[in-house]
Amino acid sequence: MKRRTGSLRWQLTLGILLPVTLLIAFNTWSLYQQALKAADTAYDRTLLASAKSIGEQLDVRNEGGRAVLYSTVLYSALEPFEADNRSRIFYKVSGFEGEMVSGFADLPGWQGQLPIKNPYAALVTFYDEVYKGEPVRMAVLLQPVADEAGQGMATIQVAETLDLRHTLARQILVETLWRQAGLVIVIVIVVVVVVQRATGPVRRLSAQLRERAEGDLSPVVAPDAPREWQPLVEATNQMVGRLSELLEHQKRLVRDASHQLKTPLAVLKVQVQGARQGDVDPMQALAEIEVTVSRATQVANQMLALAKVEQLRQQADVSAAQVLPVQDWAEITRAVALDLAPLIAEAQLDFDIETQSAPIRSHEWALRELTRNLIHNAIQHTDQRLRIWLRAEAQMAVLTVRDSGPGLTPEQRDRLFLPFAAGHPGGGSGLGLAICHGIVASLGGSIELDNHGEGPGLDARVRLPLARLAA
Repeated sequence: MKRRTGSLRWQLTLGILLPVTLLIAFNTWSLYQQALKAADTAYDRTLLASAKSIGEQLDVRNEGGRAVLYSTVLYSALEPFEADNRSRIFYKVSGFEGEMVSGFADLPGWQGQLPIKNPYAALVTFYDEVYKGEPVRMAVLLQPVADEAGQGMATIQVAETLDLRHTLARQILVETLWRQAGLVIVIVIVVVVVVQRATGPVRRLSAQLRERAEGDLSPVVAPDAPREWQPLVEATNQMVGRLSELLEHQKRLVRDASHQLKTPLAVLKVQVQGARQGDVDPMQALAEIEVTVSRATQVANQMLALAKVEQLRQQADVSAAQVLPVQDWAEITRAVALDLAPLIAEAQLDFDIETQSAPIRSHEWALRELTRNLIHNAIQHTDQRLRIWLRAEAQMAVLTVRDSGPGLTPEQRDRLFLPFAAGHPGGGSGLGLAICHGIVASLGGSIELDNHGEGPGLDARVRLPLARLAA
């Protein structure tokens, strides 16, 4: 099943919104906690003021020789400290020995300790408590009370419900969320607009490619593409170039095959018709047919080899060369010379071969085809001597095939590596050297044809890089 990928716009939008949303969520939670803390700080001061107001209305009386704490506080005196009808205040005053003096008797008593560090100039502490099933904020003030009748430490507790505090914190939270939502919307709009503009050249390039005529493999031109898109454009042009070369090679192969095979097939048809009509002796007709079939077979095999070499050249690069097997070119050269020995003997040539071990990274068929074509070409054009030597020189393997033929003119040397360009009339199909040139190019080497200075004849010299063997 083909996997579908989202658009770049949505990938960027989600890629930006996801971390931003997580950050906003954390920031919102943190802000809500800070808002609660700020509300506690503000309203705790109100609780402290309420407790101090109660403390100012305490008195000490002497009853039976014992100091007793009295309170004249009315609940209505606390109304100014209530912010609105959403909060309620409860209080409780305990005497010197913890006895109930005034206020709400069921308000939970304080059993804690005063903090060591206190930001207020009073003996006060604050904590959260539950009163009648409702959460409250409690302030405990230890108020010294002294009079002629005695002195002691009164405990004043003031509790306030948390509705107003939570309402204030939620209000701050909602206002913040609205601002954060506006920020997210702005981010989405910016991303969409920026991506839309950034991908504009790509859409125009896509439209340009869609509108191209069939078979148009000219390079892609995108002058307005951003710098980040240029590697993609260059890679596309490289791919289009390789595809153009491959298609051109296929067209040339079909055209050449049609041209080169048409003549021998026509000759073969005439020979068969002549044999059937009795115009030619059967044995002579079979001999002529055999020669025609051999030539057609040679041309077909060479054209297939040329196509295979072109495919090898298309795939050849440094990384691929590193994984090719190592072949000893010396062994292959001797094996090919042995295969062609009947032709050498038939031509009565003075033959000499000298080789040194030369490891080459290549397919065996490529080295064999290269060597066979060079030697076979030399056999066809020499009349006396054929000398072959293979040596390793400065990280290169050098194969030289020397014949004693007529040599080449400069004009012939320039076009011999082209397909179907024979050096001399009747010298063959003209594919051998084209195959050699393609193989050498795919292996990163060089080939040259020079008339040698020791009389008539030609030196075909091939240089290929030696393989680097692991120690």
